Amino acid sequence: MSILLNQDQFAKAKIIELVIGECTKTLSKCEWKHCSAGYGYVIRETNAGDVLETIPYHVEVCTLLAEIAA
Repeated sequence: MSILLNQDQFAKAKIIELVIGECTKTLSKCEWKHCSAGYGYVIRETNAGDVLETIPYHVEVCTLLAEIAA
């Protein structure tokens, strides 16, 4: 697994596409979080909304839209 750099917008877009794709395949938010963890990403709930991070380094990828995270 590589460390995501803030400048790498292409990688960021592909990660978001992967996580949102998994969201459409799962039945619950809990299952979605579990599947995302299998790819090395965690969905952390914050006051500002759900944040997608890498698991080993806790590098923030993006804040997820409320419609996606619901």
